[in-house]
Amino acid sequence: MEIVNTARNEQKARCAARLVGLVAKKSRSWVMSSDNHGGFMLLDPLTNRVVAGERFDLGPAEVIAYCKALN
Repeated sequence: MEIVNTARNEQKARCAARLVGLVAKKSRSWVMSSDNHGGFMLLDPLTNRVVAGERFDLGPAEVIAYCKALN
C-alpha cells in the first residue's frame, strides 16, 4: 500500500526523520524542474549536508523507510 502525500503523512515523515536526528525538508517550489521534484530532502542538521533526496525526490513513504533502516 502506497502512502500518498497528505499533510498527515508528511508530518509522519518529518517525525521519523527527527527521531533519527535528521531534518526532512519539503520543497515548496511551485515549478517542477529536473533539480526539484517537489518531494522531500533529508538533511543532517549538524553539517547541513544532504543525506538523501538531493533533488527533493523522496516521498513520505521513502523518508519513513529510510529512517527505519537507520534504526
